[in-house]
Amino acid sequence: MLNSLKYTIKEAFMQVFRNAAMSIASIFSITAMLLILGIFFTITVNISLAIENVKDDFDTVSIHLLDETTYESASTMILQLEGMSEVEDVHYLDKDVALEQWTNDKFADNADIFDGLAKNPLPNSIEITVTELESAEKVAEVAKTFDGIEKINYYKESVDKLLKITESLRTGMMITMGFLVLISILVVSNTIKLTVFARHKEIEIMKYVGATNWFIRGPFLTEGIIIGIISALLSSGIVTLIYSRVVKAFSMDVSWLLDTGPVPVGFMTFNLAWIFLALGISIGACGSIVSMRRFLDT
Repeated sequence: MLNSLKYTIKEAFMQVFRNAAMSIASIFSITAMLLILGIFFTITVNISLAIENVKDDFDTVSIHLLDETTYESASTMILQLEGMSEVEDVHYLDKDVALEQWTNDKFADNADIFDGLAKNPLPNSIEITVTELESAEKVAEVAKTFDGIEKINYYKESVDKLLKITESLRTGMMITMGFLVLISILVVSNTIKLTVFARHKEIEIMKYVGATNWFIRGPFLTEGIIIGIISALLSSGIVTLIYSRVVKAFSMDVSWLLDTGPVPVGFMTFNLAWIFLALGISIGACGSIVSMRRFLDT
């Protein structure tokens, strides 16, 4: 058993170097496919993370009250809203408190822009946290029936648009990946075919003396796997290098715009490496199997 394994691995490496030109073409083909996939993957994962953070930030419905709306009227609205199963939390926000929050949190570095205001431009409001983003529309419809309302803000439409963008990216990634995987399998298959052609007499002799099908298949299957592993390692390294530089260059800007940083390089690298290895090995093995089924008749 051990001798058979050694023979399989030795022959596989010899075949890779024997057909160096086609092996390199296969490696470049799979690496290019994985690079494109890696770019799509990193973009999609980061957008998905940003959207999840946006959903967490915007799971609220804000009811802006008219200046003449009294606190007692607002309390009546709050009691009605508290009775809804879609509402997780609801509270009254005084406009002076709201202005203080804006100056201390959102505009802490530029708080002086509010110094010249003759009066507070913000309205009193009722802030509602919904149990899930999809419930915001129903809560807003109930709020529209109240008197003394100036405006109702909720962000479901914006988040829905972002979700559609993410879904389109994922669909595009799957279609592109499927197309590139097929091309890579064909390229690897052609590489193995050359080896099979070159060794067809040797294979016939091996079958004549009683070699099992798996003993003959082993080196060709391993050759495809080796090509896949090399491609996976190359593409993982390149994508990691590109992603780390992009994160270093733009992480501060992204954090400021989206209130969240990009996915950490270490986490992305670890997951990409395993995904690429699985895909690379699968593509290499499939390419070998396709080739052997046609030419070894086993």
